[in-house]
Amino acid sequence: MSHTAPAKNTWCTRWRAHAIGLAAAALLSACGGGGDGGLTCSVADQKIWLRGYMDDWYYWYALSPSPDPSGFVSMDTYFPALLYQGTDPNFPKPDTWSYLVSQVDFERTYGEGRTLGYGVMVAGIEVTGHPDWPLYVRYIEPGSPAALAGLRRGDQILAVNGRTAAELIDEDDYGDLAASSTSDSVTLDVRTDGGDTRVTLDAAIYDLEPVPNSTVLTTPSGRKMGYVMVKDMIDQALAPFDAAFAQFKANGVQDVIIDLRYNGGGLVSVADKIASFPNGAATSGQVFASLLYNDKRSNNNESFRFVNYANATGLSRVYVLTGPRTCSASEQVINGLRPYVTVVTIGDTSCGKPVGFLPQADGCGTVVNAVNFETVNARSEGRYFDGFEASCYVPEDFGQPLGSSTDPLRIAAEDHADGFGCPALTATAKTRVLGLRAPSERPRWVEPGDRQGLYRK
Repeated sequence: MSHTAPAKNTWCTRWRAHAIGLAAAALLSACGGGGDGGLTCSVADQKIWLRGYMDDWYYWYALSPSPDPSGFVSMDTYFPALLYQGTDPNFPKPDTWSYLVSQVDFERTYGEGRTLGYGVMVAGIEVTGHPDWPLYVRYIEPGSPAALAGLRRGDQILAVNGRTAAELIDEDDYGDLAASSTSDSVTLDVRTDGGDTRVTLDAAIYDLEPVPNSTVLTTPSGRKMGYVMVKDMIDQALAPFDAAFAQFKANGVQDVIIDLRYNGGGLVSVADKIASFPNGAATSGQVFASLLYNDKRSNNNESFRFVNYANATGLSRVYVLTGPRTCSASEQVINGLRPYVTVVTIGDTSCGKPVGFLPQADGCGTVVNAVNFETVNARSEGRYFDGFEASCYVPEDFGQPLGSSTDPLRIAAEDHADGFGCPALTATAKTRVLGLRAPSERPRWVEPGDRQGLYRK
């Protein structure tokens, strides 16, 4: 189904010729307002355009504020003032997901499969409110400056640019781990197996590795299982994911574990394809997910359907490893599969984002990601704003490699497949499982390196 962008003036039409060729997620194109009134890229004209765009395309346009743009000095201050505040009981959470992003950054990630940064991600959410707890590295992106410097999951961050870990936790501020240009750098004091050390990382642009790990394993009871981790729902994930399932199929796996614990989302089209592999022919042609727009744009409503791939398996159960960073398109995988197969989630409650974006380029270098639609499965189930609770709550051990034979989440999935149910939690473990806290207590920011999104493509 086509998606109709707002009207454009002549200059914007020329810009759109470039936008059509982008490999990014089906960007709509506009131009400093996208109207026929000669709007420019001045701040005043951008705000006028943004107000009109939100009134037309924003999912909660009828429930959101619409303040006079003249009272705001920039797009960055005006945009949050237009967002829904959670006033309707049917949508009890305020919109904390919509955001503005540089078009260069957006195209780099969702078109080229690359990113700018240091590649070090910390377990910040897990220690919120506990400045006396250690701050661990939870993930290092392959090929990043952090990986090339030898940093590993399980290293303990002592300080970032001179700010102690306790300060970072107390302030919920990990912004120094994000970079805005290749001229940026960050200095880390780190405790490793070899002792305490200081490392300075220079920001770089590097290729993402959206499927960093896959393997065939045998459970203690002799069951064959396939394990695959998907970090980002981008097009570059599809070939290695298909290769993983080719290996699973060749080895006759009886169960599959899809590790989405750090998957903040991405493209609907990629989530659809990933969800198509576990059940194969049995779900082929059935509805994976429907996207529902506001009443002005209901003609854009559409459904994505499962596909039967040659390397798909025919399993009636799938294990998904989850956590508070399992968001958007990765939650869509869980919701889309539930009408057809048994989905056993292991880890922690997911983030709770059943809404997504039709990215809108403003013609002035910014992509507007305002919530445009909600997503539901074949049974019209959606609005999981509190996330999906874990079938088995299992706390992470950041000292263990992801997906390894010592990873507690993988072990729990193996034991469950062997018929032993969920592991019992000790009192100490319970205090460290975020899912046992009320969802309203969770921080709503995104840590540097995480990419949350549900983009229609």
